[in-house]
This record gives sequence, C-alpha cells and structure tokens, in this order.
Amino acid sequence: MTKEELNLPQVQVNFHRPLPEACRLLVLGGRPPATNWLQALLEQSPAPKLWAIDHGVDACRSASALPDVLLGDADSAAPENWSWGAAHAAVTERHPPEKDLTDTQLALARAAEQAPAVLLLTGAFGGRFDHAFSTVFSAAQQPGTCLLADDREILLFVRSGEQISIHCLQAPAAISLLPLTERVQGVTLTGTHWPLVDASLIQAKPYAVSNVLAADANTIDVHIRQGILGVHLVFESASDTLHCPSKEHGEHRSSCRSLSVCDADEPPRKAQQQTIPQR
Repeated sequence: MTKEELNLPQVQVNFHRPLPEACRLLVLGGRPPATNWLQALLEQSPAPKLWAIDHGVDACRSASALPDVLLGDADSAAPENWSWGAAHAAVTERHPPEKDLTDTQLALARAAEQAPAVLLLTGAFGGRFDHAFSTVFSAAQQPGTCLLADDREILLFVRSGEQISIHCLQAPAAISLLPLTERVQGVTLTGTHWPLVDASLIQAKPYAVSNVLAADANTIDVHIRQGILGVHLVFESASDTLHCPSKEHGEHRSSCRSLSVCDADEPPRKAQQQTIPQR
C-alpha cells in the first residue's frame, strides 16, 4: 500500500487522498474468500490486522489465518472454530444474540473508536440478502476508507467530491455504478466502453450496470460531485483477460451509454425494452 493506493490481487485502487498506513481486514459470515486471495492480503507489508466476525472465524480457520480480534454473538460460527479463534485472538468480544445491531455493525462501530485504518470487509457477498443490504449501507456511511472485496467481487465507495482510479490487473466481467443515496450528481466515468460525463444517477432507477472496460484500457476513473456512489466490479475467474466488448454486448447494454446532464436521469426508451443477458 502506498500513500494513496490500496493493492488487491485483482486491482490497484488510487483514492487520490492520503490513506492510513494501517489496514483492518474484517472476515464476515457470507461467501468465504478464496484461501489464496485471503493469504495474499495477509502477506502484504505491513500485514493487515485480521478481525473474525462471528461465522467469519470459520473461513479464518479454513485458511489457517489466526485472527487478532474475534467479535460477534457466536450464533452462526461452528462452536469448535469459535473456541479456536478465542484461544488465538488477542481480543475476544462476545455479544448476546438479542441485540439491535448486526455483528458487522458492531465491528464497524468498534473500528471507528480506534486509530484510523483502511477497513476491508471480505465474506460480505453471497450470503443472505438482508445481511448484505445492511452491510453495504453501513459500510457506505462508515467514516474513513471502507470497501467490500473478495476474489469474485469488489465494492468501492465514492463520496461527495471524491475521485478514485482503478487499475485492473484482472479484467472485470462487469462494472456497475450503484447510487447509494437518493441521487448522485456530477458522475464522470472514463476507461469504460460506456463512459459518463457529469451524469446524475437516481437510486430509484439504478440502470448504470454491466459496463465493461474500453478497448485497450485497463484503468477506470470515477469522480462524483455529490452523494455516495458504489462502484461494483465482478470477476468471473482468475483467467479473465482484458478484452474489448463485442457488438452484441453494446446492443444489449445501451443503457450504460455515454450520458450528459440533460439525459442522465432517464435511460433511453430502447434500452428499457431490452433485456441484459445473464452471464
């Protein structure tokens, strides 16, 4: 990690602002990350502090990754793995199952009380939708730099006045912009087949999805003027290569075409009538 960059196995993200030197890697209870992906992060220098959040301790043990912190109500972790985590963690914080906040929200609150650090949440995808929904919106409002990532998906947050640059080491199968506030204004997107220029995206009609890299491009730049925007990347496999979208992709994904301020609030009528093919 450099002063403004965060390195993940698939991408290098430049936040264009100073980042804390420290990183906390929170392993949640959704789809576990691939073991080699998790180990690659833990082998970085300086190594991130590893937090196992309830069922996330199961993934930690499967990867032989010793947690520094174990937190949760232990209602979904295997009892033997919770005991293993408690025996190795420097801090164990067990909460009663009868509580208002989720285990992830408790972990985010605890992290906010400590020295600033990049918060990388893995094990956040692929589980229950209600948990994922809660995690996404809680992370979007978390102070400082927070992101969700595993070997198959990455979700980055861009807030008012911010810019990020994503250098792709592995070609994403899909790039989507998700408005996490009622409206996100002044959205400029470059490096994709369907760029945006000073667009306005509406949460009630999130149509800027399933974009792809532009031909011969490997860096995506996103800037917004106001709101909170999620930048979501999907990776099919480690063997993906940088590619130019086919004509057929362009015909089916015209809702992600270049937009300007005057037409950004409404996707084209033709695009509304078409179905984006499932990958």
